[in-house]
Formats: sequence, C-alpha cells, structure tokens
Amino acid sequence: MLIQTTAAPSGTHHTTVTDQGSFASARCSCGWKGPARRARDRARRDAEAHTGG
Repeated sequence: MLIQTTAAPSGTHHTTVTDQGSFASARCSCGWKGPARRARDRARRDAEAHTGG
C-alpha cells in the first residue's frame, strides 16, 4: 500500500513509503531504503530526512 510520495526540490529523489505487513518502509529512486518501522509517521520522517526536507 502506497502511503506517501515526495520529491526533493532538486527533483533527483522520489521517495515512497509502503506497508509491508505490520511495518512501513521508505524507499527512494536513488536506491536508498530506510529501516522498517512500526509507525508510518516515522517512516515518512525517514523519507523527508533523506530528501533534505
């Protein structure tokens, strides 16, 4: 399930947060993957931190 999509101002990163069972995980078009989190909000913050936002 797709939760959120964000793009950095430079347009070089495109992140998504997806559910995987009881966990949510952020991923980026550059190949970065955040840790699995039980809280979707924390996964979204991981994605924002990765894109510098």
